[in-house]
Amino acid sequence: MNWKRASMAGALGYHSTDPARGPRLCFHLKPGSYDTAGLIEVLEEMKVFYRGERVVLVWDGLSAHWSRAMRAWVAEQDWLTLERLPAYAPELNPVELLWSSLKKRELANLAGDHLADVADATEQGILRINHNPQLPWSFLAHTGLTIHSPHPPNLRKDQ
Repeated sequence: MNWKRASMAGALGYHSTDPARGPRLCFHLKPGSYDTAGLIEVLEEMKVFYRGERVVLVWDGLSAHWSRAMRAWVAEQDWLTLERLPAYAPELNPVELLWSSLKKRELANLAGDHLADVADATEQGILRINHNPQLPWSFLAHTGLTIHSPHPPNLRKDQ
């Protein structure tokens, strides 16, 4: 890698109807910065990652998240619903705790010679988090948010 700057995108997935399936972490690293087109590419990969399941994505107020082109693209997606976090509320975003965990462990005091060193350390952190399913749940719990099933467990969808 000969990048001067890299950006990371991450998503923590929690299954609302079957929490026993465990959280799933999506991660994407790219040179430069994300723009709307780059984020749409990430969402296309997310669609494959979640194998056609319906996804509710809770996003912060980054302008690329809510651009006209993004809203138009999302309007054509039957698998994806976007919800917006309140402005200036990183404490409600479990992914912020993911980044914090990486910065405190794998990226702490890292002075790599190349951006590839940062990418490698980040991937090691992602593996650490993926191997401990309690961590993503703790990130969610720390926000005070909860996941609720769209249907009460004692009711079938056809009732």
